[in-house]
Amino acid sequence: MLRVLTLAAALAAAAAALPAAAAERVRVAATPGPHAQILEAVKPVAAKHGLDLQVMEFSDYVVPNEALSAGEIEANSFQNQPYLDNQKADRGYQIESVALTVNFPLGIYSKRHTSWDAVPDGGTVAIQNDPTNGGRSLLLLQDKGVITLREGVGFKPTVADIVKNPKKLRFIEVDAAQTPRSLDDVDAAAVNTNYATPAGLKPSDALLREAPKGPYVNVIAVRSADKDKPWVKALVESYRSPEVKAFIETTFKGAVLPSW
Repeated sequence: MLRVLTLAAALAAAAAALPAAAAERVRVAATPGPHAQILEAVKPVAAKHGLDLQVMEFSDYVVPNEALSAGEIEANSFQNQPYLDNQKADRGYQIESVALTVNFPLGIYSKRHTSWDAVPDGGTVAIQNDPTNGGRSLLLLQDKGVITLREGVGFKPTVADIVKNPKKLRFIEVDAAQTPRSLDDVDAAAVNTNYATPAGLKPSDALLREAPKGPYVNVIAVRSADKDKPWVKALVESYRSPEVKAFIETTFKGAVLPSW
């Protein structure tokens, strides 16, 4: 009996001496603000799935896809499908979405006016200078009856597609990350929620606000060659977990909408 106990103790000690299985490192790029905050909430859930999630913040919409394509990161979480499709068409990236994440309703904000009706004729409106987000802003303005776009423009209209502009608004195109700062110089600006929140803008204060729409739900993207790897499934399950959904609903109170 003593020998059996001694052998069992020896085996237990040997097992304890073995190194624990290393967590698989997954570097995920995000823009600052809600996208990065959500990924921080994903971290402990991902750890239970054997992933060492490392969140890397980039302040623009271009670098995360460049870094992913170059193999400098394993995934990114910051863009919607129309933007990803545009990037792939323009740059030939072999990357694709593997899961829907959250939606950030776009808003038109102002520091000068408290209602859209107060924006004067000939007023200046800043919109994003990338086709997807700038087009999204123009579609919002059309939905609210501010402008009319030519038929058949799809999800990426440009200022050149405006066929009716009763208020004779002047549109200024700036980098998406700079739209909150532009509010000091324009009558109104279209600002994505992930840039509005860090700038202290409340979605409830937007003069005009987009209703949630399917095409603008954000996605997790990975390289096409990686899409079927086990870590991708683990990342998706970790993100779309009850714990992360509760974090989003509690933290952002409707400014960010989970897709699951």
